[in-house]
Amino acid sequence: MYSQANVFTDGSRPAAMSPVTPVVFVVDDDVSVRESLELLLRVTGWQARMFSTAQAFLDHPAAMVPSCLILDVDLPGLNGLDLQQRIAAERPHMPIIFITGFGDVPITVRAMKAGAVEFLTKPFDDDVLLRAIESAIERSRDALGREQNLQALRTAYATLTPRERQVLAMVVTGRLNKQIGADLGISEITVKAHRGKVMRKMKARSLADLVKMAEHLPPPAATGDR
Repeated sequence: MYSQANVFTDGSRPAAMSPVTPVVFVVDDDVSVRESLELLLRVTGWQARMFSTAQAFLDHPAAMVPSCLILDVDLPGLNGLDLQQRIAAERPHMPIIFITGFGDVPITVRAMKAGAVEFLTKPFDDDVLLRAIESAIERSRDALGREQNLQALRTAYATLTPRERQVLAMVVTGRLNKQIGADLGISEITVKAHRGKVMRKMKARSLADLVKMAEHLPPPAATGDR
């Protein structure tokens, strides 16, 4: 376990990196495990951050880059399964790979049901761990990308006026401009103007784009503002 000899046995390296090198966090109270994993991770090309307790990890600022956590089950203080619950709520973009010195089916099932990407029993093969890390990093990258897209969508939505939000809500239900105008007490030309502004501000290329965006937006507040 943790030998350097088989790090690149298949000639491969981690999946394509983002501009910021992904970070692999390790929480294990065994110093020899931390040292071995840190060497393996750095040789492989990832950033490595080591912690001996769950609390030390929680005290470290969250990394808003592709990342994953290699987590021991049996830890002093807050154990691995309890930390998993905290991470799910506070850092949902960070997949977890559990490692343990003993095989326990109930614990394994609980961890996997809670979203762990892998559960490895020591000693394990380096290649198995590296493949699990690659998969976890890709999941983290996807999750961060979705969050960034949603944040950009919320930012764009915040620039809409109350009237534009009303028009948006009606447009995505399929109502015609003249129907929207009648409902809001404004002219069809004014509806078209609002609709054009909505498309530009939301950076929507088509009505289909706008409909997809609206699925992630709050309903407009009832208002008579224009």
